[in-house]
Amino acid sequence: MDRAAILAALSAAILWSLFTWFFGLPSSTSHALVGGLVGAALAAGGPSALYLTGLQKVVIALFLSPVLGMLFSYLALKTLYFLLRGAKPSVNTLFNRLQIVTALVLALSHSTNDAQKAMGVIAMSMVVTGYAEQFYVPWWAIALCASAIALGTAVGGWRLIKALGAKFYKIRPIHAFGSQLTSAVVILGAGLLGGPVSSTHVISSAIVGAGSADRISKVRWNAVRDMGLAWLLTIPLSALLAVGLYEIVSRFI
Repeated sequence: MDRAAILAALSAAILWSLFTWFFGLPSSTSHALVGGLVGAALAAGGPSALYLTGLQKVVIALFLSPVLGMLFSYLALKTLYFLLRGAKPSVNTLFNRLQIVTALVLALSHSTNDAQKAMGVIAMSMVVTGYAEQFYVPWWAIALCASAIALGTAVGGWRLIKALGAKFYKIRPIHAFGSQLTSAVVILGAGLLGGPVSSTHVISSAIVGAGSADRISKVRWNAVRDMGLAWLLTIPLSALLAVGLYEIVSRFI
């Protein structure tokens, strides 16, 4: 990877993320970043520039995690329904309060995975540009990534928030609790194992799993189809975009 390749990869990931954000598609910045890096590396150095073993691990983690999110959420909701059979409607108040805890755990798991990708790119850029002799993550990169991910979460991508909150299934407190808890487990587990995953797709699939546990017919499968299409297309399209951007950027850098 050289400077032009890194710039092309990041630009492709950003442009694709902005495109999907504008249309409210719950796509993955993780997929876009991987696609951008793969496309830029291919454009800069050809197939030999890719480490297939590492790429295989990344792809498996990205594509397996939503399946696990859906399955675990489905099982979690079925278990909760069994344990709470005959419970009064006031149990929703309990789940409303428990959501505060699961939301905090989900935020922690999100940062242990998503922020690491940005720090990895910063560290790689430092080596490529000669600012560092070896690969390491400086303290200021950690602070910047933490601040950026906190600010982005606080500002909120309201199109995506609405999509996750109501587009797939009309969730109730018990669904929110179950999907948040299982999403946190999957994302945190992947982070501890060193597997980059898409928080957006894990959470989306967990919501679908929770809704399916209630009643499959109530899930808006058209929205799930759109998510799946974005899931499949993000890596190849962002890779192609990175190839085109590299051809442009490399003329100036």
